[in-house]
Amino acid sequence: MRTVLKRAWSIRLMALALLCIVLEPVINFVAGTWIPRNVYMQLAMSVMTGLLTAAAIVARIVFQQQVSGEPNGKPPSEG
Repeated sequence: MRTVLKRAWSIRLMALALLCIVLEPVINFVAGTWIPRNVYMQLAMSVMTGLLTAAAIVARIVFQQQVSGEPNGKPPSEG
């Protein structure tokens, strides 16, 4: 399980998507004080979160030898 958490791209991309979700209200608040209409900032953050989430789904499906091991079922080699 540690190997998956360290090396899987799906985990990394989901963490970035979570970061975007957490930062979105903060960025919108700050942008709202500087820019009268921050619709484009909201749209950009939403698109970025959606793209990261979609990439995480694709990364979860794609075979990663360092995480999944050999195609014949052998576990991944450590180190």
